[in-house]
This record gives sequence, C-alpha cells and structure tokens, in this order.
Amino acid sequence: MSEQASSAAREIAERVIRSFDGCPDGRLREIMQILVRHLHAFVAEARLTEAEWMAGIQFLTRVGQTCTDTRQECILLSDALGVSMLVDALNHGRGTGATESTVLGPFYVSGSPWRENGDALTTDAEGEPLLASGRVQSLDGEPVAGAVVDVWQNAANMMYAVQDPSQPEDNLRGRFRTDGEGRFWFRSIRPVDYPIPSDGPVGDMLAATGRHPWRPAHIHLIVSAPGYEPVTTHIFDAASPHLASDAVFAVKDSLVRQFRRHDPRQQEPPPGLRGPWYTVDCAIVLEAKAAEGMA
Repeated sequence: MSEQASSAAREIAERVIRSFDGCPDGRLREIMQILVRHLHAFVAEARLTEAEWMAGIQFLTRVGQTCTDTRQECILLSDALGVSMLVDALNHGRGTGATESTVLGPFYVSGSPWRENGDALTTDAEGEPLLASGRVQSLDGEPVAGAVVDVWQNAANMMYAVQDPSQPEDNLRGRFRTDGEGRFWFRSIRPVDYPIPSDGPVGDMLAATGRHPWRPAHIHLIVSAPGYEPVTTHIFDAASPHLASDAVFAVKDSLVRQFRRHDPRQQEPPPGLRGPWYTVDCAIVLEAKAAEGMA
C-alpha cells in the first residue's frame, strides 16, 4: 500500500471512530469504536478489492437470509469462526473448579418438556440405548437439590428434532430436576458425530477453505439452580474421531467422558433399556453467585 493510501486509510478510520464520540451509552461507544478500529485495520491489511468487498457483503446477506425460526446461521458462523468459544473463554474461564462451559449451538429450543428422572428422551428404536446420569453439586461437594437440567441431543440420523420434520417436536430433549442428593438420570440413545449444516453460506465457506463440518458426538446441558451461576456445557463421547478437529472448536478435555458398553449376557439391562446398552455419568459442579455488589 502506498504512503498516500495508508494516510487516507488512517484518516478515514479516525473520522469514523470520532463520529461515535457523542454516543450517550459509554459501553456502546467503546464497542463501536473498537469495532471500527479493527475492521478498518483488517480491510487495510488484507487490501480488499472492490470485488472481494462485494463478495463479503453478499456472503453476510446470505447468512442473514438463511436464518429461520429453527436455524440460526449467524450463530453457526460465529461458532465456525471460533468467536463463540472466544466469548465463552472471556466470560467463563476463571478456573474456579466449576464445570467448564462451552457453546450453546444453533439448535437449542427453550421450553423443553418437563420429565421425571428415569424418563426416556425418545421413543425412537434407532440408536444405541443409553442411560445417562449425573450429580449436580457445589464447589465444596455439597449436592444441589432442585437444580434444573435442560438436555438436548441429536438422533441416530445425525439430526436434531428442530432440523428434522420427521421427528416429534420434543424428541431427544427435556428438563429434569435433581433429587435431594443432587442426582438426575434419563434414558436416551448414544449421540453420534454429525456435520453442522453445510447447505448454506457457512457450509460454502468451510468447503471453499478446505475445512470439514463435523462435530464430535455430545449431549448438551444447561444446568441452573437458585443462588448459583448457570452453566451451558456438553458431555463429549471419548470415542469420537472428531474430538481434535471439532468444526466449532468447542471441545474441552474436562468435558470428555467414556460411554461404557454393557452386555446383556453378563448384566441385566436397567428397566426400559434393551440389548447392549451404554452408560455415562458426570458431575456438574456449580459456582455460587457472588454476593450483590461483590466482584
């Protein structure tokens, strides 16, 4: 870039940054000025051509147009660029000993049905039977009774119910309350590795850059209780071949669990399960909320 072009780029950026000086919301002013500074620096460093600029505008337009009530392409783009996990790291990486958080993902649906501990998340005969269980506890190991455990996962066909009109609306999702010992448990099927939606602009970006769309098998959980910080997390299957190359960079070692196989010839299956089945168990550790006025 010539000195004249560099000088013009700096002048334009400063003019735009100053244009937000009068913003009455201090935090919004700060965010917008930082955004402009880095966005202009990116454009200048990449020396975008007019054709590349237009291609970027068209890509972002397609991302927005692809969003529906059941598909969030903007979150998918944030996930695929690692921004979601960066935000997670900035907001939750305090190393207190609480269960680590990870991405929400684009397929969360609020208002899942309430279920009793031991209930099945699905009536689908496809998939490998699973008994999942866990205990919600405080940092000092005390059980958290009455905690809400909001669970969702994909089906054996690699799709979530929100993606797949052939599945019942509430398939493979539900909310549970922990018992007096902080325990919860439910019957399901073992989750499978799956590709993030690749039929839209984010999929086009991955294909154009030689990246795969695969996520390792996992179960989603949001765990909350009065007086505690909620956590959005996953249970990852240790046998997944995509743990080291998750398309959305969401794997944390502490969230990886062994899904153990059981043989009915050696052990009676739990009620409601058939044939060879799997179990997975995990502790969910919640951090108490800071007292009001304390950082």
